[in-house]
Amino acid sequence: MQHAIAILDSGVGGLTVAKEVMRQLPREKVVYFGDTARTPYGPRPAEQVIQFTRQIVDYLLQYKPKMIVIACNTATAVALEDIRSRVSVPVVGVIHPGARAAIKTTRSGRVGVIGTEGTIRSGAYETALREISPQLQVVSMACPSFVPIVEQGRYEDDIAREEVKHVLRPFREEHLDCLILGCTHYPYLTGAIREAMGPSVALISSADETAREISTILYHNGQLAQSNQEPVHQFFCSGDPHLFRSIAQSWLKEEIQVTPVVWRVPTIS
Repeated sequence: MQHAIAILDSGVGGLTVAKEVMRQLPREKVVYFGDTARTPYGPRPAEQVIQFTRQIVDYLLQYKPKMIVIACNTATAVALEDIRSRVSVPVVGVIHPGARAAIKTTRSGRVGVIGTEGTIRSGAYETALREISPQLQVVSMACPSFVPIVEQGRYEDDIAREEVKHVLRPFREEHLDCLILGCTHYPYLTGAIREAMGPSVALISSADETAREISTILYHNGQLAQSNQEPVHQFFCSGDPHLFRSIAQSWLKEEIQVTPVVWRVPTIS
């Protein structure tokens, strides 16, 4: 049995990371879980996000993954260390890779961060950025309306474009030269965000850098897949599998099957 890379997110956002992993590491099998029934995680208390993340990880462990990727900025911010303390395989988040990509990109030292309420409230990006480059000026803003737009599959609508433009208008005055998309859902809105921010602002998605980190860790551990057979990826979601499949196929540009998961464990409301 080929041991997979397990990727989890509050919904479809982590597919942006999955797509990059599948591109950079085409021999690796991906097992993906989107918690679409309980998205968004951003407004939820940290304790609840930790509980949900633990529950998904416990579910994914039955597939004996060789690595777990928390492809959700909110869950990375509050649950990464908790999950690392509970499992014996490497656990990778998306915040530090995104921060490193921004540091490599910025020339002016003025970096913007947009994300969910939970991610921005945690200050995780500011901490990660200043750990490496203390002189950076970081401006952050929560954009809670963006995740529902993506989860409903409306990210190419004109209404979505107008909403993005309205929300990001204050950032046009900040003289940024790069903007971290601090939620894995936000790359779906790249066109609208680029239009709102203008061509002089580089948009930073953590997906590319996260995939490189995964590759480095697997290489160091001698765990890179060696099979020449094309891997069969698996996708799970806790909400509407038809909507998830539609969005996933549009993003990944390939046919997939989705297995719905109904939680048996009571959750906090």
